[in-house]
Amino acid sequence: MKNTFSIGGVHPHDNKSYSAHKAIVEAPLPEQAVILLSQHIGAPAQPVVAVGDKVQVGTLLAKSGGFVSAPVHSSVSGKVVKIDNVLDGQGVPAPAIFIDVEGDEWLPSIDRTKTLLHECALEPKEIIQKIQDAGIVGLGGACFPTHVKLMPPPGKKAEVLIVNGVECEPYLTNDHQLMLEHGEEIIIGIRIVMKALGVTRAIIGIEANKPDAIEHMKSLASKVLGIEVRALKVKYPQGGEKQLIDACIGRQVPSGALPIETGAVVDNVATLFAIYEAVQKNKPLISRVMTITGKNVKNPGNYLVRFGTPTSQLVELAGGLPAGTGEVIAGGPMMGRSMSNIETMPANKRMSALLFMPENECYRPTPSPCIRCAKCLEACPMGLEPYLLSSLAKGEEWEEMEKHRVMDCIDCGSCVFTCPAHRPLLDGIRAGKGKVGSILRERAAAAAAKK
Repeated sequence: MKNTFSIGGVHPHDNKSYSAHKAIVEAPLPEQAVILLSQHIGAPAQPVVAVGDKVQVGTLLAKSGGFVSAPVHSSVSGKVVKIDNVLDGQGVPAPAIFIDVEGDEWLPSIDRTKTLLHECALEPKEIIQKIQDAGIVGLGGACFPTHVKLMPPPGKKAEVLIVNGVECEPYLTNDHQLMLEHGEEIIIGIRIVMKALGVTRAIIGIEANKPDAIEHMKSLASKVLGIEVRALKVKYPQGGEKQLIDACIGRQVPSGALPIETGAVVDNVATLFAIYEAVQKNKPLISRVMTITGKNVKNPGNYLVRFGTPTSQLVELAGGLPAGTGEVIAGGPMMGRSMSNIETMPANKRMSALLFMPENECYRPTPSPCIRCAKCLEACPMGLEPYLLSSLAKGEEWEEMEKHRVMDCIDCGSCVFTCPAHRPLLDGIRAGKGKVGSILRERAAAAAAKK
């Protein structure tokens, strides 16, 4: 019997056939790149270039704004013409650096050859520093700065590296294709991170609906001591960090705690590929493989996209906006964000996919009263009570929401997916989570001030 996590979960149709097994194609360069300064969880990066500066591919544009932050590099060569706000996918102003593209000149320090570099002679601290300097963040969705993950707090020690090759989000196939085309680089990236963490064991978790990736990665892993591949049951949200730890090593992350409490560090396969390129090739994180897909898309596929490329250009790459499109989503249908702006929003580290949803599939049915069926409780992979949290949010009962562990919510949307009354449970929970998080930060700041 295939492993899976022990609490909740749902089974949405995967809809992966539209872009599955489509070879990775490099997207054309934009005429102007718009590089966001905040492409990660944590403090925004601080610009180190000025208007008029000439940059090359790989040039540092902005330094880390703190420990939990990540630097930002140029994905193009050309001239900095503006440092200003751009409207993001939700129409909110976001600081960015605008670069008029002139050719494609790379920093000479970046190794652009296809030669595989297997051995890494760097010490663990040197590896982590290179990862930090390259602006590597988690590419599975959260965009948490990777160097922070690789530096467990005092008293905590990693025992195992868990590699996320699950890709449970419907429609997405970029990680699947990355494993098929760049499995060797991913394995080297795994070995590099194992060395940085000082662990001798790694588990690659892949859902059973990717048998070719499972066999390919098993073949590669069989040549390396300490790396194994696990075929996991198809169940959403198997790719959630806490759910994957449960599925792979049978340990649960305690409420309010970090995954390191279980002795595990989790990294996505795309992150590990980026680590290989950063450590072995001196290439900062300037692009990622994205899935562009949808039921009516003319050119669905997996595309290597430079950060800063306008979403409008990606729409053209897809063959234009399909007739009858109701929503364009950055990411997948379960955890992605609907975009109100596709003209100026640029591709960035957070954007794993661009999904075009037909109008007849993305409307919201009129919600009806809760019938107390408890399906949302059964579906929640964190063991929460979504119906209760949603009600508490409506009543602005923040303390009660905190008591009922709202901060443990992973925003997976399983509760909404399973609700027969079509109640917008996650909307209220997200709003309440934001308010409770703000209260917790204020409380922590006040406590620190008293010390």
